[in-house]
Amino acid sequence: MTKEPSPELKLEIKKMIIETLNITDIKPEDVDDEKPLFGSDNALTLDSVDAIEIIMALQRTYGIRIADQSLARYVIRSVNSIAEFILTEQEKNNL
Repeated sequence: MTKEPSPELKLEIKKMIIETLNITDIKPEDVDDEKPLFGSDNALTLDSVDAIEIIMALQRTYGIRIADQSLARYVIRSVNSIAEFILTEQEKNNL
């Protein structure tokens, strides 16, 4: 059973995204956990190249694999979806 992602994990993810993409004008607390990372609704204005960089950073930082493109799109839609995926993968690896 997957537990709820902690606020600390979500903050860590936001910081990682901002650092990975060299975003200097947005603070982690400005990024909404639930809003889509891609699109005009969020503080971040990301594109497909940013998506690739985020996936690579997630794989490096958390030791997870996201090989399927459809899965990648699902995983990186929001900070919440990234955090939930990380927890799920970590639980699988700890079994």
